[in-house]
Amino acid sequence: MNYRKADLLPPVTLDDVRGAQKMLTGVARMTAMEGSRHLSQLVGAPVHFKCENLQRTGSFKLRGAYVRIAGLLPEERAAGVVAASAGNHAQGVALASALLGVRSTVFMPKGAPLPKISATREYGAEVRLHGQVVDETLAAAEEYAAETGAVFIHPFDHPDVIAGQGTVGLEILEQCPEVRTIVVGIGGGGLAAGIAVAVKALRPDVRIVGVQAAGAAAYPPSLAAGHPVSVKNPATMADGIKVGRPGDVPFRIIGELLDEVRTVTEDELSTALLLCLERAKLVVEPAGASPVAALLSEPGAFEGPVVAVLSGGNVDPVLMERVLRHGMAAQGRYLAVRLRLTDRPGALATLLGVLTVVDANVLDVSHVRTDPRLGLTEAEVELHLETKGPAHCAEVGQALREAGYTVID
Repeated sequence: MNYRKADLLPPVTLDDVRGAQKMLTGVARMTAMEGSRHLSQLVGAPVHFKCENLQRTGSFKLRGAYVRIAGLLPEERAAGVVAASAGNHAQGVALASALLGVRSTVFMPKGAPLPKISATREYGAEVRLHGQVVDETLAAAEEYAAETGAVFIHPFDHPDVIAGQGTVGLEILEQCPEVRTIVVGIGGGGLAAGIAVAVKALRPDVRIVGVQAAGAAAYPPSLAAGHPVSVKNPATMADGIKVGRPGDVPFRIIGELLDEVRTVTEDELSTALLLCLERAKLVVEPAGASPVAALLSEPGAFEGPVVAVLSGGNVDPVLMERVLRHGMAAQGRYLAVRLRLTDRPGALATLLGVLTVVDANVLDVSHVRTDPRLGLTEAEVELHLETKGPAHCAEVGQALREAGYTVID
């Protein structure tokens, strides 16, 4: 049965989470807990990463999906299951269904990254591409469930799913019993709610901080209003937490148990992803890097030891390249500049000589000589440069102007 109202569902308890942990034995990995020397220095206390990006299917979603599907009645299993997702939940449902011998159909947006579509199919699901945004895909999946009798597996708004995600909290307490603060990303709220149920029952002194992308932050206004409210047109690179409305069930739990919800910017997300890759050697998607972004934005606000939950690592390579460049730009390590110069032999070589003097590494050059915007003797050059920080970026710009080049902002 598909429920939509929190008051129709039983509460999630510590016993539920412990039961889910037993159910997941041999299915979900106890993922590694890795220390971060860089973040520990910034925070002034030990900081650890809970590496759910190394979980089977590349995210925590397998936990909740397996518990939900394993709890179905025989006749429900026979009808199959259906889900809607742009990636992580899709793969979790596909693998969980395959392990349990249940037929699965997964609706994904037409623009979903090809690696995620391929992985979902390889795990055994029938993939149907529908709609341009997840809301359209979700509606198609629910219509399919109504027509066929397949059980709709919600990504976060069900007690069984929340109990499964809560096993992450039990593992954190086992692996880092001295923890004082847990930082976790929030989309619909299933992971944060599950962790809160498990941790607060055993260690009410542990502070739990949720993190949302500023462009898709539905929880702050919802908590202020006392009920879930929708954010119109949520926009963020972190598709794993790009949810326009909190789930009814997790909202009730988060409102009671979470200590704080913070927001982070796109610059902070890309900088955090870059840090995970460079310093920790961990591939993390933007949503998974959101707790790291929160720590970087205000390191003094967190009492240690701190555990940051890296919720997933399923990032499209094309997006990874864009995000890494964005992160480098935010740190002043990447500079794109357009300028005009006189179109004559040797002009480009002279320009590159100026950049050599200020030790700027040229990554890419685009040279336009024919354009209605340009004069007869003009050319336009766009340069992508690797730089050493904000001060070096300013030095490069000053050197170009002093050499007589017109820099176009």
